[in-house]
Amino acid sequence: MFDLKDLYQEVIIDHNRSPRNFGKLENPTQVAEGYNPLCGDKLNLYLTTKDDVITDVSFDGSGCAISVASASLMTDSLKGKTIKEAEQLFENFHDLIMKEENPDEEHMQALGKLAALAGVKEYPARVKCATLCWHTLHSALQGDKCSATTE
Repeated sequence: MFDLKDLYQEVIIDHNRSPRNFGKLENPTQVAEGYNPLCGDKLNLYLTTKDDVITDVSFDGSGCAISVASASLMTDSLKGKTIKEAEQLFENFHDLIMKEENPDEEHMQALGKLAALAGVKEYPARVKCATLCWHTLHSALQGDKCSATTE
C-alpha cells in the first residue's frame, strides 16, 4: 500500500542529504535572500532568466532538512519555466501547504515531485520551513531588495 508519509520522509531525507542545484550561480540575473527567524533557516536564491524564462536556478545557505529539501525540489522544478509559470507553481504549492482541503488529482500532478511535500501540512510549525524558498523566489521575481521572510 502506498503511504504518503513514507514518501514524504524519503523525499525530505534524499533532498536534504543530496540537495540539487546547491551553490552559487556565476552570473545570476536575480538574487534574493530569505530568512526564517523561527528556526534560523537562511537561504540565498540565484536565478538566471532570459526572455522571461528561468534558464538556471540554484541556492545556498543553511537550514533544517525540510527547508533544504523544499529548496532543492523547487529549483529542480523551475528550470525552463516562464516567470508566469513559476508564479503559478508558487501559488499551487502555497495552496497545497496552506489549505485544509486536499487538492484534486490534477493539482497534485501539476506539482510533480513537489507534491511529496504535502506531508508538511501535518506539522504546522514546519510549514514556514517548506515555504521559505518559495517566498524568496517570489521576492527575486518581483525584484524586491529586502530579505524575504516567513514572518
